[in-house]
Amino acid sequence: MTAHITHDTLVEDVARVVEGVPGVAFLKPGLADRLRSAWGGPGSGPGAGRPPAAGVRLTPGPDGWRVDVQVVTSRRDRSLDVARAVRAAVQAHLATLSPDRPAAQVTVTVTGLV
Repeated sequence: MTAHITHDTLVEDVARVVEGVPGVAFLKPGLADRLRSAWGGPGSGPGAGRPPAAGVRLTPGPDGWRVDVQVVTSRRDRSLDVARAVRAAVQAHLATLSPDRPAAQVTVTVTGLV
């Protein structure tokens, strides 16, 4: 991975990749997003003013990246197929950013259906 990409930027980047996978409704919102939407003030709501990366955890390790993704999927799509597509998309994206590292270990958890 190149030195100019920060961890936060990479998490945001992975979040965008995940949200682009067909069948993904959205990433699991974090506590701050839930409190902000409950407050209802100006600029509130999930993802207001910052990327929706609460559902992505990215940890570097000696054997490659470890990525935990939590998504809510559409009821129209099979959750298993969506989870597999998310895993493949994240692995492919990280492989293009750092081809010299081992393949990312991606865990996808479907936390709900809409």
